[in-house]
Amino acid sequence: MTITHVQLLSLPVADQDRAKSFYVDTLGFDLVSDNPMGPDRRWVQVAPKGARTSITLVTWFDTMPPGSLKGLVLETDDLEGDVAALSDRGVAIEGDIQRSPWGRYVTFDDPDGNGIVLQATAADASARG
Repeated sequence: MTITHVQLLSLPVADQDRAKSFYVDTLGFDLVSDNPMGPDRRWVQVAPKGARTSITLVTWFDTMPPGSLKGLVLETDDLEGDVAALSDRGVAIEGDIQRSPWGRYVTFDDPDGNGIVLQATAADASARG
């Protein structure tokens, strides 16, 4: 096997403009592309700054209803600061920061109900893995 990385993740959304605004304006992702893709379809792709993996905001897969993705994990170097910024931007964080042996995290949903985990991995967690 010569798989090197995850290139793209398809994220099911109901409204690409609303989702693009959330991922770009609220989460601070870069807009990689927003291009027509045939009649009544667009290719909207976003990514965290400097990330190798990007996300496409899709509306056209019947087997992927909006809000059906759970467990999208985003890493941060400043969990408290990002939680405060997200709260200031109207994102409902589910509970307080949780602690686990591997690090700390919070959970929240995007506007479609896709579940997101924002985590700060403990410095020594990779050594234990």
